[in-house]
Amino acid sequence: MSEPVLTIVVPCYNEEEVLPETIRQLRELREQLVRERLISEYSALLFVDDGSRDATWTIIYKASLHYPEVKGVKLAHNAGHQNALLAGLFSAKTRSDCIISIDADLQDDVSVIRQFVQKFHEGYEIVYGVRNRRDTDTFFKRHTAQGFYRMMKAMGVHLIYNHADYRLMSRRAVEELERFEEANLFLRGIVPLLGFRSTVVYYDRKERLAGETKYPLKKMISFALDGITSFSVTPIRFISMIGLVSFFVSLLFGAYFLFLKWTGHTQTGWTSLITSIWLLGGLQLIAFGLIGEYIGKIYKETKRRPRYIVDLDLFNLPLPRSSSFHEEPRRTESLPGGST
Repeated sequence: MSEPVLTIVVPCYNEEEVLPETIRQLRELREQLVRERLISEYSALLFVDDGSRDATWTIIYKASLHYPEVKGVKLAHNAGHQNALLAGLFSAKTRSDCIISIDADLQDDVSVIRQFVQKFHEGYEIVYGVRNRRDTDTFFKRHTAQGFYRMMKAMGVHLIYNHADYRLMSRRAVEELERFEEANLFLRGIVPLLGFRSTVVYYDRKERLAGETKYPLKKMISFALDGITSFSVTPIRFISMIGLVSFFVSLLFGAYFLFLKWTGHTQTGWTSLITSIWLLGGLQLIAFGLIGEYIGKIYKETKRRPRYIVDLDLFNLPLPRSSSFHEEPRRTESLPGGST
């Protein structure tokens, strides 16, 4: 088997503090893998700028001028981590045999990329990077994440436990992934649905080298809701069951209060009445909100808007004649400063 062309896709959003070190470490690893003849010399590093407001794109662009293996894709606006990741995967697939996605913060151990590639040589088309433990997480994040995995499993959604977006995918797997036309694509649930031969590689997650996390509590909750509502209608059925149970309980209490009235044991008071009103009112609001989540997803799907808009693609510029891929290149786009 000849050396596969590997592309490492790195979504970036306001990562100017850590990006130079990320580029250095990934370049060194790529050179080692090329020397060991595990990957082709045409393998590349593809950094996707997700509409950053800092110097992230400037760093990517300057690195691409100095190092031919460093490429960049600039999105026109902030499309979100998952969409930036998809932009990198779909841009890289035409010129890659396999693609590895990794975050820019260097928390995922880059050294296990070697094991990813070795598994690809063994015939695996999807390799998941799975954390050995969650010691670097806060108590709250660790237990909420574990609760999320358990809840998704209870609803019948197959997720790889303790796996985020650190994975290897073959070109065929990415091509099949592109066929999923949903506007809200929950990758951690979609990728296992592809069904190709897969395995896992375990690693220890590190502390963030620099910068701030791009997943605060608000985004974590939104991400969890996307995952739940993208794969299961169980929450709506659960609300329906609560409504059904509440109805029968109300009938029982109604019969009980009638019995008290007939026997002359009724007592005046408003606490139980107000409590029941608040309880049922809260359940109704939760039900309306949950139904609204599903209706909102339907609304987004029917509009058929693109997930992201590429402002500049340095990866798909014409390749030299010596390249192993001879596909028709895309139109060359203008680079900053008016050059091409």
